[in-house]
Amino acid sequence: QVQLVESGGGSVQAGESLRLSCTASGYPFSSRSMGWFRQAPGKQREGVAGITPDGTTVSADSVKGRFTISKDDAKNTLYLQMHNLKPEDSGMYYCAAFVGTIHAWLRQVTSPAPLGGYKGQGTQVTVSS
Repeated sequence: QVQLVESGGGSVQAGESLRLSCTASGYPFSSRSMGWFRQAPGKQREGVAGITPDGTTVSADSVKGRFTISKDDAKNTLYLQMHNLKPEDSGMYYCAAFVGTIHAWLRQVTSPAPLGGYKGQGTQVTVSS
């Protein structure tokens, strides 16, 4: 049974930092691309960042220079280090496992169609000004 469990969300002030974690089980973590996406109430999903099995990363323009995606294959854990948080970063953050390229997945995330693949239940991030 595949499980993705996010943690690390919270309420912070603008300019502060958070680190999200996603612990995976039930599939070969090291061989699957992983990513983070977010969704605020009433808004479309937004892809945040992705990482391939060999460690190649892609980040959305909105978070470049502030967010860093990484993983620890030995711990089956995906991370998202977030610095200089802004109120517009608020939302539910989800981790996901996917196949295909990161760019294709990021496009799929932002489409209105249901998102397939493995994903977690999310962790809430709230940034106040």
